[in-house]
Order: sequence, then structure tokens, then C-alpha cells
Amino acid sequence: MGAMGCACMYVLLNLMSVHGIEMYNTVSVLGYCLLPMVLLAGMALVLPMSGTFGFVVSCLCVGWCAKSATSMFIGLLNMHDQFLLILYPVGLVYCCFAMLTIF
Repeated sequence: MGAMGCACMYVLLNLMSVHGIEMYNTVSVLGYCLLPMVLLAGMALVLPMSGTFGFVVSCLCVGWCAKSATSMFIGLLNMHDQFLLILYPVGLVYCCFAMLTIF
């Protein structure tokens, strides 16, 4: 899932930007911004994440991951007017990781 998500984001970002981005830049940004998911996985070891608390914490982690990755992509590609267009697919990638963590 991680490799497919990185490859899809690479293709999507290259289609949206004028200058393009390298594959290793895409993988490093997505991997670096995955750190809140690691914290979520650590919490899932100790606390039950199947209720409302788990939903709220996972939404916060997905938002944190997606916003930080989108900000880095915008800085790399100089696409300041397309914040929401990048945020949505990045958020979907991190939602998949959050669902793996919770369930």
C-alpha cells in the first residue's frame, strides 16, 4: 500500500506541477510526515482505539500528517494556489494508514 500510494502521489504531483518532482522527494516527504501515525500506533498498543476516542485521535493524526506533507509539497513545487488540491489525495493516503493502525 505504501509503494502504491507513493507512486500515485508521484504521478499526480508531476501532472499538476510545471517543474515536476523526483520520486525520492515524494517518498521522503510522505515517509517523514508519517511520524504522527507512529505515535497513533503506539497509542493503539496501550489504549482501545475502536471508540470515539480512537476516531478523534486518528482524525487529528491524519490532519497533522496531511497538512505537513502538503506544506512540504507546496514548498518544493511552488504551487501555493493549489493547497486543497494536494491536501485531498495526501489525506486519503494517510487515511489508509490510519485505518490499518486502528483496525
